[in-house]
Amino acid sequence: MTYQTLQIDIAGGVALVAFNRPDKKNAMNPQLHEDMTNALEQLRYDDSVRVLVITGSGDSFCAGMDLKEVFHALKDQPARYDKVIRAATEWRGRTLRYFPKPTIAMINGYCFGGAFSIVEGCDLAVAADEATFGLSEINFKGFPGGAVSKSLANLLRPRDALFYALTGRKFGGKIAAQIGLVNFSVPLAQLNSETMAVAQEIAGKDPSALKATKDSYRFSLEMTWEASMNFTDAKEDELAAHQAAKNWKDEGIGDFMAGKFKPGLGGHENIKK
Repeated sequence: MTYQTLQIDIAGGVALVAFNRPDKKNAMNPQLHEDMTNALEQLRYDDSVRVLVITGSGDSFCAGMDLKEVFHALKDQPARYDKVIRAATEWRGRTLRYFPKPTIAMINGYCFGGAFSIVEGCDLAVAADEATFGLSEINFKGFPGGAVSKSLANLLRPRDALFYALTGRKFGGKIAAQIGLVNFSVPLAQLNSETMAVAQEIAGKDPSALKATKDSYRFSLEMTWEASMNFTDAKEDELAAHQAAKNWKDEGIGDFMAGKFKPGLGGHENIKK
């Protein structure tokens, strides 16, 4: 997989996806949104990948949206602007949140504005103590709009969310862990090893069980108690089916393709093994 704005390395069941615009602090431009949309689609179906780790190249995780290439350059192109914003919202929100494989944000440096939605969209997040977070929109007469406001509401206590959104103050990895934006923070020198250790631990689990865990948590948030109980009951049956031998495909259709029986003229149970 080769992309203009991403670097992807796969090893040991873990895909390390790095935003690769270090000269722009990995700010998200239209090309990056297109690349992430396509990369996530490919990684979804790559059986060698069990866990995704998302990070940034250089000294930044992601400085948010590229103000020049998105908001300024497209201000007179409403159709193009709408397409870019829709893609940006989709991959950071729905695609990451409901991705069938666990995702981990590894925040190595600057994390501003729209990057908060990447962090929230991932299942887990680990930050460097030295990382710098900020919601700077208020400083240029804006506000954390789009997916960012919802991300703040999903993750943070109201007092913390409004304090940083209203002041535009920066904070580090240790504070990010204290307010629940990330799971924990470590010194930058240990960030890669600590994060990859978590990724490898998760990659060793059963893939179907991991997906069931994510689905049951994510969807139960939006359900009543009764609906959640019914949903997770169905998930248990689905998990059992995924973990069992897929006989109807491997044996049923496989034996049909091998000419051992004809479905319309007899049942598979009549085949002599």
